[in-house]
Amino acid sequence: MPAPIRISTLAARFGASAHGEDVLVVRVASLESAGPDALTFLANPRFKPLLESSAAGVVVVRATDAVGLRRPHVIAKDPYLFYAQAAQLLYPQRTANPGIHSSACVDPSARVSDAAEIGPNVVIGAGSVVGAGCIIMANSYVGARVELGDDVLLHPTVTLMDDCQIGSRVIVHPGAVLGGDGFGNAWAGDHWEKIPQVGRVVIGDDVEIGANTTIDRGALEDTVIGSGARIDNLIQIAHNVEIGAHTALAGCVGIAGSTKIGARCQIGGAAMISGHLEICDGAVVLGGTLVAKSIREPGAYGGPYPMQAHGDWVKNAAQLRHLGELAQRVKQLEKTMASLSVATGENE
Repeated sequence: MPAPIRISTLAARFGASAHGEDVLVVRVASLESAGPDALTFLANPRFKPLLESSAAGVVVVRATDAVGLRRPHVIAKDPYLFYAQAAQLLYPQRTANPGIHSSACVDPSARVSDAAEIGPNVVIGAGSVVGAGCIIMANSYVGARVELGDDVLLHPTVTLMDDCQIGSRVIVHPGAVLGGDGFGNAWAGDHWEKIPQVGRVVIGDDVEIGANTTIDRGALEDTVIGSGARIDNLIQIAHNVEIGAHTALAGCVGIAGSTKIGARCQIGGAAMISGHLEICDGAVVLGGTLVAKSIREPGAYGGPYPMQAHGDWVKNAAQLRHLGELAQRVKQLEKTMASLSVATGENE
């Protein structure tokens, strides 16, 4: 159970203001399920009626929603962000219990910090480096010449293939595979010739990678994930892809090879991004969108398209690109027809 924290302490820590009784909280909860020991938040004003019936010890609100509120509350500029920060204090990530489990297999040439925790059946390959405070949980595989910064958390069954470089405070969830071969093949007329993938996967600091996500090693250059990026579950990132700092990808996104995505982008679930494209900083791609050309200007982009025969799709897509122009032409024709009608009527 987390240690109790007073709301005045939380408010001071995260630049908010506490009002009413300085209660102790030990957990976070929804408006509906919160009890007297819980902190909850109101991010959407349409849920404000739930405040009356909520049993929460304290609620985090914007100033506009605090008018007339007599219960203990915290006024924050962004209640959802305050909740996230408070939850990190109330539910801190566990720290390493230093030591190497007896069933782990650590190559003699690997350098593992005395402050790291290596769990059951973990394999660490030759020449790898594991930093202080790292936790490598059961059945994970760390290949040769892999470098882990400090305080990395690898959940069970994570696979890091040879030569991966992982920054500090990175979290990788179960089943993720980093550094597997990219999809590189050359057609030889009657068969495929495999192209060796000799690049690496390089992950910045403070990155989180979801369960069963795959990040392929580069073919020649590296596949690079910038610091602070958030990568959800079941995502495919192909060889030589570059993703900028603090970009977030939702579940089931697929990114083809050699595409470069800028910083602070948001990519919605199941979006498909073709290869060798560039997406600028700050772009937002809506869920289910097919990105088939580069995005040069920040903004929101979307366009799921119903499945149909490819030939029909190509014809329709070609027409769709001219839809705005066609609409303007129709308006102009309507004006011309209206003018002709007036002129004809006058002549009669």
